[in-house]
Amino acid sequence: MTLQLVRRQVCELHAELVRYGLVVWTAGNVSARVPGEDLMVIKPSGVGYDELTPEAMVVCDLDGNLVAGDYAPSSDTAAHAYVYRHRPDVGGVVHTHSTYASAWAARGEPVPCVLTAMADEFGGEIPVGPFALIGGDDIGRGIVETLDGHRSPAVLMRNHGVFTIGRTAKAAVKAAVMTEDVARTVHLARAYGEPVPIDGKDVDALYDRYQNVYGQRSTTDGAIVR
Repeated sequence: MTLQLVRRQVCELHAELVRYGLVVWTAGNVSARVPGEDLMVIKPSGVGYDELTPEAMVVCDLDGNLVAGDYAPSSDTAAHAYVYRHRPDVGGVVHTHSTYASAWAARGEPVPCVLTAMADEFGGEIPVGPFALIGGDDIGRGIVETLDGHRSPAVLMRNHGVFTIGRTAKAAVKAAVMTEDVARTVHLARAYGEPVPIDGKDVDALYDRYQNVYGQRSTTDGAIVR
């Protein structure tokens, strides 16, 4: 995968944040690890989504230092870089201030696993990470420490917003979309009463089915199987 292709993919994925209503103005960002390199591609700081192009995407090393690009990198670059340094399995990181999920973050409260969609995607609750100031790698440290041993690809950083990780940047965007969706639904459920939790063994079964059975699978010869 060339650097040019990663820049294009990261640019296109930012449009998904807008499409699903997860960001406003210039807030939020997507980054992707460059396969085979100690590099990442991330959104430039303070640039509007309508102005983003593949060439505008910024290339940094995994210490957050600018390597290539005409703009300053996102203010969250150090946080993303920390995740990549400490989680070699992560290929993409996303940050949003999506409304309902950020409301849970403002309360410092995890989103409880009361929906099968949550069991499928998150394998349990969406946890809350610590409060951390923007600009350094404290946010990244909070993300890594909170998600250590947790099946959730998402964390609600207290008083801040959503950070998600994925094997690819697209997977991290999907997790951000699903985080807002379930945060909204559980919020509405609580307006009518106390949501009913799902038993742990059922959460495990749902998670295993969704992660290992659901959808299409490719065989070694490229054929699609269910």
